[in-house]
Amino acid sequence: MKTVYQTTWYVILPVYLFLLSYTFTGQKAFAMEDNVTYEKATFAGGCFWCMEHPFEKIDGVLSVVSGYAGGHLENPTYETVSSGSSGHLEVVQITYDPDTVSYDTLVKIFWQQIDPTDKGGSFVDRGEQYSSAIFYHNDRQKKAAIASKEALEASGLFNDPVVTQIRPMEIFYPAEDYHQDYYKKNPLRYKYYRAGSGRDRFLEKNWDDAAKARLKNMLEENSDAFVKPPDAQLRKALTEIQYHVTQEDGTEQAFSNDYWDNKEPGIYVDIVSGEPLFSSTDKFDSGTGWPSFTQPVRGVSLTEKTDKKLIFTTRTEVRSPLADSHLGHVFTDGPPPTGLRYCINSAALRFVPVAEFEKQGYGKFLDLFED
Repeated sequence: MKTVYQTTWYVILPVYLFLLSYTFTGQKAFAMEDNVTYEKATFAGGCFWCMEHPFEKIDGVLSVVSGYAGGHLENPTYETVSSGSSGHLEVVQITYDPDTVSYDTLVKIFWQQIDPTDKGGSFVDRGEQYSSAIFYHNDRQKKAAIASKEALEASGLFNDPVVTQIRPMEIFYPAEDYHQDYYKKNPLRYKYYRAGSGRDRFLEKNWDDAAKARLKNMLEENSDAFVKPPDAQLRKALTEIQYHVTQEDGTEQAFSNDYWDNKEPGIYVDIVSGEPLFSSTDKFDSGTGWPSFTQPVRGVSLTEKTDKKLIFTTRTEVRSPLADSHLGHVFTDGPPPTGLRYCINSAALRFVPVAEFEKQGYGKFLDLFED
């Protein structure tokens, strides 16, 4: 009888301890898994066999799947896509960890695999199904892709116009199994095809180290090419409250923050990426103890999401368009001319005074303060 009792206890005790831990940690055992947020990026650069390897070797990339996107037929096959009858492009869809590698880095790598001036296909493969494109998954990716394309055009690396399309991502269809990791399964055939396609000759001629450095500099100088650093870098750069607000959707204390009563002329930018968000010309005293604005600064469209965290009310959360930082909320009880009140955490902002505009790359906003 004792043996049965001991055996039963050995089974029950671990279960009991797990349930106790589960209760007091608030499901912590599962939170680590749930908090991991991966993102997707989709690029068309001609033959998808040649587009897998450059991304698979990047730290932070979890998978690269060859497939089809942008067409009008359901469940396309390789035969229908390659014939051009389905309207699809050959693409690779990348699943990546944004805390390790940024979307902007992936876009930069994409440019360095293609001829962005080719209107009729890519290298030896002709037809729209082999043309180049960036398929964005959200507004943040769209703006980053556009800014990157503009930086490439401004770099002067190519004499002809950059014709790569920037399109919304709709439905992705994985390609047949024999296309996945083709360069691994058929290394000799892949090398023969790639060498004969003209891709490598083009990349060696047009994307040498000097060209890569020039594009990098243009991306950094482009005031619209704001990027979100990896999470490890953010944890070092941000204060505890700044990280909590922007990355964990936190809220700072009212009347005890940096900018609630700041009256100096200038603009407020994302503490994470530096992208411009609000102007002091639209700032007003709402009496709430947080910085309040009637509208975002000119040319900026914030990301809005429904917030149901409060039990008895639904709010509209606002986030920065590129870095996706939590900023605060927008309400409809503001003053003219918009009737809106953007209630923003100071911890999500960095203030740039007018005198620093040119030095810090915000010169295009000087005209807001000419009067």
